[in-house]
Amino acid sequence: MSRILAIDYGKKRTGIAVSDVLQLIANGLTTVPTKDLLTFLLDYVSKEPVERILVGLPKQMNNEPSENMKRVSPFVHLLRKRLPDIPVEYVDERFTSVLAHRAMLDGGLKKMQRRNKELVDEISATIILQSYLESRRFG
Repeated sequence: MSRILAIDYGKKRTGIAVSDVLQLIANGLTTVPTKDLLTFLLDYVSKEPVERILVGLPKQMNNEPSENMKRVSPFVHLLRKRLPDIPVEYVDERFTSVLAHRAMLDGGLKKMQRRNKELVDEISATIILQSYLESRRFG
């Protein structure tokens, strides 16, 4: 089997998570500067089998696209063009940052560690991926 990759796309940096090859568990992979994201992804998929890429869909509570959508949409279009053999799909990302902070608190991370925005982005990507994996398993 191959992996599923999830992206929590941000203006400055992007969190990335990846599944195991059995697609059971989501693991945080890294956080990369958004300007380097495409290069990172192209390199990663050249080395690892990736079945699909999930991108957090930025929505507001009223279901309208958030401000970040104007950056995410062109990137997804470019990603689909550069990686035509790998499906790229959106996954609702509402609450992932809140859940990431909750996970950090529950994990006992100190206040300075919880301020690490890179870690929050990586955990958010992991939550996006884990919720997708669970929805396939139990949906």
